[in-house]
Amino acid sequence: MNNSLQLVLILLAVAVGVVVLCRILRLPAMLGYLIVGILIGPHALGWIPDAPETRHLAEFGVVFLMFSIGLEFSLARLRSMQRIVFGLGTAQVAFTMLLVMLSSLFFDLDWRQGLALGGVLAMSSTAIVSKMLVERAELNSGHGHKIMGVLLFQDLAVVPLIILIPALGSDSGDLTATLGYATLKAVLLLSVLLIFGQRLLRPWFNLVAQQKSSELFMLNVLLFTLGLAYLTELSGLSLALGAFVAGMLISETEYRYQVEEDIKPFRDVLLGLFFVTIGMMLDMNSVVSGFGWVLLVLLILLPFKAVVVALLVRWFAKDWGVGIRTGLGLAQAGEFGFVLLTLAGEVHLLPPDIMQNVLAAMLISMLIAPFLIQHAESIVRRLSPEEWMNQAMQVHQIAVQSMSSDAHIIVCGYGRSGKALGKFLHKEGIKFMALELDPRCVRDAVSAGEKVVYGDATKREVLQAAGLMRAKALVVTYDDAPSALKILHHVKHARPGLPVVVRTADDTHVEALKRAGAAEVVAEVLEGSVMLASQALLLSGVPLNRVIRRIQEARAKRYSVFSGFFRAVPEPASDTDNLQPRFNSLLLNKDDDAVGKTLDEINLAELNVEVNSVRRHNVEGSHPSGNMVLRAGDVLMLLGEPVSLDAAERRLRGGDV
Repeated sequence: MNNSLQLVLILLAVAVGVVVLCRILRLPAMLGYLIVGILIGPHALGWIPDAPETRHLAEFGVVFLMFSIGLEFSLARLRSMQRIVFGLGTAQVAFTMLLVMLSSLFFDLDWRQGLALGGVLAMSSTAIVSKMLVERAELNSGHGHKIMGVLLFQDLAVVPLIILIPALGSDSGDLTATLGYATLKAVLLLSVLLIFGQRLLRPWFNLVAQQKSSELFMLNVLLFTLGLAYLTELSGLSLALGAFVAGMLISETEYRYQVEEDIKPFRDVLLGLFFVTIGMMLDMNSVVSGFGWVLLVLLILLPFKAVVVALLVRWFAKDWGVGIRTGLGLAQAGEFGFVLLTLAGEVHLLPPDIMQNVLAAMLISMLIAPFLIQHAESIVRRLSPEEWMNQAMQVHQIAVQSMSSDAHIIVCGYGRSGKALGKFLHKEGIKFMALELDPRCVRDAVSAGEKVVYGDATKREVLQAAGLMRAKALVVTYDDAPSALKILHHVKHARPGLPVVVRTADDTHVEALKRAGAAEVVAEVLEGSVMLASQALLLSGVPLNRVIRRIQEARAKRYSVFSGFFRAVPEPASDTDNLQPRFNSLLLNKDDDAVGKTLDEINLAELNVEVNSVRRHNVEGSHPSGNMVLRAGDVLMLLGEPVSLDAAERRLRGGDV
């Protein structure tokens, strides 16, 4: 017991220290776990033995990783990105596997080993790349879309590879029959689970949720996930495949987001342990003795994979700049590559020395990946001279569009928030220039006659071309703090007096954005809570003037621009409350006098009461017409002074007024 506790304490202490260091250096925590495994594993300090129990526990990390991928599986998302996912993604995985397999034949490897190695090296790191794209505000760029589409296909490609690799390592002489049997078994099992599982899953989860116990709900999720994983393992397939199916089934229910939050602590801790065990596999002595082979694998992995992706993107998108950026973003190895490499080792498909060399090369490639992505712009400009011309043309087009604008507003982002802002500016007759990175949004807006151009607002030259020195304000309409901070940095150096308004989801980055120079930060959480409070107060019968006053007070405290104006609004006297209009909801019963009559016949207008809306069968209609016939069960929302509302209720119920 003491020995086990000592091992756990060593693992926790070293993991916490190294992961904290990775956070400070802005590196993914996954790299920290890998380093921990290398340091304390049996091939280095030897603090933790490479015991089967540790590996079995680490398998659960893969189970929850695949479960999370299944949860994020969305047919709608696949359809919206189908050309990138199934076109570019399929080509990237297929060509990489084929070329690695052909290359491995020159090193006396069997084609089965080469195919398995191709599957391992075809994967890229979702954790590293997505984090870097978000931090660099490139998620919605041309190369960002393509990178995320290819990563999505790689996640899906893991499922058949999990079936393929054990079949390749099988001792059976007839590989075709073995592979066919494994595929048939997988198709039959998955069909049964997907067809019947969904029908049984929803009612069962509804029953569990009705008990209103978070512990029971969590236990049910664990039982369902591990139960399906165990079922697929019993049928001769992998634990990970069952977990993926479990995630897919839950993703189609209304419990998806709750499950995702509940499972996150288990997933992160166990996944961290999985990467620790991967690091423990690495024998530094073998790496040093075979360092030439490690470098060779690394050269095959990084430049080779980057070139393959760049050529494919060039063929798909006709743009060398986007192709090179996408290739650099996907050049490294990935988390699922470790999963597949471990699987290949378990079935003795790859010799131990090759396993060590490939593992070392994969780790080094993941350490290099952040620096490749960070310096992608300078690499693109060196390798693609036409990129200078493309950027110059883009800036020129933006400058031409903005040349006629003076004292305009620059709108960064033209999504839903940007379009809503544009409508307000149109009504006031204020000119604006919108910068958007989504080509579809730009096309739709231009066809509608809007002044929207394709451009990255985080680049100084793009802001200058959009008329930064002539604008009277700038608004960042999307929730992306790193991107907003870049824009504020450019504005502060080029035109420090320009007021900038930034949108954010919550109060997390408000102070940082204000220190960076934002005139005001609009947090969606605050605005949402203000509107929730206003609706609750109105529907509770609080007078309109008091509701408006409370909204004004809340916004005056939050937004400095409004503080002086809102302080000037006097607090209403309490004795005038009965003279103030308010809302009141009224349910019509079958015996009420108003049932069967039209609103014109009842004529509540003569009582100075307005029928604001009528809700029937939970469907609400605002400002109903006078010829609407009222029915029992209708809920009327009335607006008027208290005395008038009392008179209206008596008339509707059948009393004399």
